[in-house]
Amino acid sequence: MKKFYRAVVGHPKLVMTIFAILFVVCALCQSSIQVDYDMNDYLPEESASTVALNLMQEEFDGGIPNARIMVENVTIPEALQYKADIEAIDGVTDVTWLDDVVSIEEPLETLDRRTLIGDENAMTGSAVSTATATQSTVKEISKIAGIAVAFVIFVLVITTTSWFEPVVVMAGLGLAIVINAGSNLIFGEISFVTNAAGNILQLAVSLDYSVFLIHRFNECRKDTEDVKEAMVNALTLSTFSIASSGLTTVIGFLALCFMQFGIGPDLGRALAKGIAISLVTVFVFMPVLVLATYRWIDKTVHRPLLPSFEKFGKVVYRMMIPMVVAFVIILVPAYLGSNSNSFYYGASKIFGPETQLGADTEKIQEIFGKNDTYVLLVPKEDKATQKELSDALHEIPEVSSILSYVDTVGTEIPESYLDAETYAKLCSDTYTRMVLSVDAEYEGAETFALVEKVRSVAEEYYPGEWYLAGEGVSTYDLMDTITADMVKVNMVSIGAVFVVLLVTLKSVTLPTILVLSIETAVWINLSIPYFTESTIFYIAYLIISSIQLGATVDYAILTTDRYREERQNYGKKEAVMRTTSAVTVSILTSGSVMTVVGFLLGIISTHGVLSQLGYFMGKGTLCSLVIVLFVLPGMLYLLDPVFMRKNKKGKKEKTQAG
Repeated sequence: MKKFYRAVVGHPKLVMTIFAILFVVCALCQSSIQVDYDMNDYLPEESASTVALNLMQEEFDGGIPNARIMVENVTIPEALQYKADIEAIDGVTDVTWLDDVVSIEEPLETLDRRTLIGDENAMTGSAVSTATATQSTVKEISKIAGIAVAFVIFVLVITTTSWFEPVVVMAGLGLAIVINAGSNLIFGEISFVTNAAGNILQLAVSLDYSVFLIHRFNECRKDTEDVKEAMVNALTLSTFSIASSGLTTVIGFLALCFMQFGIGPDLGRALAKGIAISLVTVFVFMPVLVLATYRWIDKTVHRPLLPSFEKFGKVVYRMMIPMVVAFVIILVPAYLGSNSNSFYYGASKIFGPETQLGADTEKIQEIFGKNDTYVLLVPKEDKATQKELSDALHEIPEVSSILSYVDTVGTEIPESYLDAETYAKLCSDTYTRMVLSVDAEYEGAETFALVEKVRSVAEEYYPGEWYLAGEGVSTYDLMDTITADMVKVNMVSIGAVFVVLLVTLKSVTLPTILVLSIETAVWINLSIPYFTESTIFYIAYLIISSIQLGATVDYAILTTDRYREERQNYGKKEAVMRTTSAVTVSILTSGSVMTVVGFLLGIISTHGVLSQLGYFMGKGTLCSLVIVLFVLPGMLYLLDPVFMRKNKKGKKEKTQAG
């Protein structure tokens, strides 16, 4: 590696030119990246609802109704004019109102009250939700990013010993983030989760890499006056610790790629790529940048702004055994609680009642009731079977009305009697379309039971020949898909991180301690909603498991490495205190950023999934910090004879072999 690092520091202009070109190109590419805010788009292609939607788009011009609009105090002529005006809007394919299902010449008093217009205008539906998410998230993420950057600068100022060092670190971080964000163009399109959380997660997770390199460089300068050689030595000494931390983080993120639900792979690829780019930036760009600016760093040196953590090390030593006992006591309840939560699976609860969309949804549901629309495609030839199917579907209590050929036209009237436009809405060359209005939420146990019932009835009359689509149907498939992902993703992330630690630490005991520590922090984090009786979004629950493990296992690695180093010269007690004193600043630097960024996302974002993901990040990082700082030292102290004996034995055998 020394030969490579000498080549890097020996060609500063080439390195600067390459990274400058990458920065400019990727900065320009960012505006061309499309962002998808619809969770249903990330269902597997083979899921039943996705197959049904694709087939319907091939066979029919109109889609499934995905917006509900309520207007206040209008007459029938005014309502018909509203309908015409809405139909004229670009992107609107069809509008259904009272006149599509009953005669508007019939007195309104004789009709079902749920068809009457409410007192205030309101809009709701999946299309409205997607549009709202698109508009609000862009503004909110910009605000979060601005505050996060300001906080990172503040943290760097108080944790470094030079006024100019934060500028150098932020320059390297900013470069890596822009390159990663722009290079997302290779994916063509990214999810709203990746767009919202990708950059700030990369900022928080990779913050320590540059700081650690600069500190190593300053240490190596004491041994040689040649700054280039000092940088080569610093790179050589820091390669293992930085690369191993980065590798475990990358693997934790890549575990998301094993999800069937597309948002997981989308986020996992982008985050893993971002950490990899940050590592390349630290090992190639940062050495050149530091060598070009080290004189400015020297000129702006100041006394440490943070106090010594020696006393904190003594506090940890006194508390660590009781903390280990508490850790053992809460481990099982935390695990059981984290696996017993109540969940939202789809997009129906993304915007709460405090938002305009949430308030509109509540208004519409209060007046018109809970409503969803399913579309059932069946072969069009046998009208008698279609009529039997329609009659059977009408017997389902939640089915309030059906718009179909046999319901609207009848079985007696030949198809040739219908005008082409009306016929095209009901039938294609191969299929007939039955539009079911159902009194049901977009998700929930009752909704999922209804979906199963409708599918069962369709299967009875058209075995293997029917296709069902709709918001509730997609949410059912979403639930079915992502719940199957949970065990797989967790096993992959835990197993992969364990293997990496096994190889790098050359011990079975230490990887077990580290993974158990961080996984318990994850369980505590995810059990909080259960004990507070809160319902959470399953996608946020699933994603945070891998993110928290990948992002915070670095703290445990740093602590363990330092403890083993201190044990070469000191006893267990002294090693614990010295380790805690030495690593606390580094851990708090990254941990405080992760915590604040998470809570910023949670507080500012009105998008339910992003907000909940942010709160999970903030609380999860705090859980990891407490366990790493107060519990892990005690576990290392208690199990010291196991891994230190093996370590000494390995060194002895190596010496004898030499």
